[in-house]
Amino acid sequence: MAKLVAVLATTHHPFFYRTSTLPAQERPAFADEWVRKVETYRETLTRVNPDVLVMVGSDHFHQLWLDNMPQFLVGKAPFYDANFHNEEREFGLPRMLLKGHEDLSAYMLREGLDKGFDLAFSNELRIDHSITCPIITVRPQNDLPIVPIYTNIFAPPLPQPKRFVQLGQAIREIIDSWPSHLRVAVIGTGHLSLELGGPRQFGPHGPDPEFDEKAVRWIASGDIEGALSEVTLDSLWQPGNATHGFMDFMLMMGVAGERKADHADTLDLFHTMEAYFTWYPNGVDA
Repeated sequence: MAKLVAVLATTHHPFFYRTSTLPAQERPAFADEWVRKVETYRETLTRVNPDVLVMVGSDHFHQLWLDNMPQFLVGKAPFYDANFHNEEREFGLPRMLLKGHEDLSAYMLREGLDKGFDLAFSNELRIDHSITCPIITVRPQNDLPIVPIYTNIFAPPLPQPKRFVQLGQAIREIIDSWPSHLRVAVIGTGHLSLELGGPRQFGPHGPDPEFDEKAVRWIASGDIEGALSEVTLDSLWQPGNATHGFMDFMLMMGVAGERKADHADTLDLFHTMEAYFTWYPNGVDA
């Protein structure tokens, strides 16, 4: 059977690529610390030598819109074009081509349906920065095939937070049962408190530091029940208008199980809290 070797949950700041590639004299004051933290985080994936990456993200209204928004979607293409024109223009992100893993995609879709998730699928999915930014930060050589899984965190009606946790648990079970010798890592990206286009967008820190502190504690300690006891679709509007992305972190907690993270780190990046977590479900040397 396949082996789940690592679970990574991270934010996906689109300006990291541009910031990290600036000449030294042009870098902002926080750049070196940001790069150092990302490089340390990258090593948590490198050390387990994965063969395939299951990537959990959310389309930022690039390919999916209010008139056609699946709640949970599995990509099942052999290759994925990645990054859109506005991401090149606004964030300096490069165009990318990601290789797919069709066998695991098909298995994920079939088993997910049988576990009670009416998953959508796409053979023509194009990937945006919710997945390319984690590739850039933790696997910049872009040499591993992926299985992209998109969640709906933007277009109401949204799934309940517990449904994200349940999907994470199902993904874990599916990987554990996959008849393969390959080593699988799951990488998911979400948000802590976040404001997009609203009055709290570019403050001195994330729009709700109190929520960020609790969220980091829930994730780092694997406190799924604690998160579920306080997080609702209505409550997530309060920390910022884009904070529903935290449900992707909850999905990753479902994959990891109720256990303490083996790596937990944050960076207060003036307008948002960046966060990086890794779990080794079978031990670091598995």
